[in-house]
Amino acid sequence: MSLDPRTALVLFSGGQDSTTCLAWALTRFAHVETLAFDYGQRHRIELDCRLTVLAQLREQFPDWAERLGADHLLDLSL
Repeated sequence: MSLDPRTALVLFSGGQDSTTCLAWALTRFAHVETLAFDYGQRHRIELDCRLTVLAQLREQFPDWAERLGADHLLDLSL
């Protein structure tokens, strides 16, 4: 399998730290996708905010919107 060096996958919970990492990646890579894990955590405010943060990034940063690809949420709760 060949990976495109212009593509990044960012672990994105929706909090400040992962949003900063996402912004960093969007300034450096041509295509960035996001990934989060829902493992049934009690304090899920960040996961609840993820889609809003992504929508705001797309709206307020048009150059980034072109680079921002799919968002993936893996449900690991049992």
